[in-house]
Amino acid sequence: MFRSGRSAMAVRPFFTIFARTGWLYRAAWSSWRMGNLTSTNGALSSTACVQFVQEVVAQNCVVIFSKTSCPYCKMAKNVFNEIGAAYKVIELDQHNDGRRLQEALAQMTGARTVPRVFINGNCIGGGSDTKQLHQQGKLLPLIEQCAPCCAAAASEGSGSGQFESAK
Repeated sequence: MFRSGRSAMAVRPFFTIFARTGWLYRAAWSSWRMGNLTSTNGALSSTACVQFVQEVVAQNCVVIFSKTSCPYCKMAKNVFNEIGAAYKVIELDQHNDGRRLQEALAQMTGARTVPRVFINGNCIGGGSDTKQLHQQGKLLPLIEQCAPCCAAAASEGSGSGQFESAK
């Protein structure tokens, strides 16, 4: 990983400084991990946002892209809380690139509204759609079909009623 002449000790202060400012996360997702995908202002590009969404959805059985003040987002979270399902929440209004992520979700799902709820890699819609699937008895079977890798990630990550706000 390090070229000759560079030591791990010389790089460590660099990572420490930028990890404290939140810049390291964006850099890891953009330039170092996926090539040069940052825009001129340092934020994630639309390509990097799509890749971020795809990775989060692939690594978690249930993902809710949400906003903290949205009543439909709260409705969707409450449904998963009621059935005791683990889920991961990305709060777009608390995320450094929330607007760009919401645009990426619109591009990927055809809808810009929140929440955008994914189960086992597929978008099932928003809060009303989630509630309707639950009332019809179709939500739990979708969750039970989750791939083993997703179920393991969900149990290790955020659980029922908890959220992890990726920044």
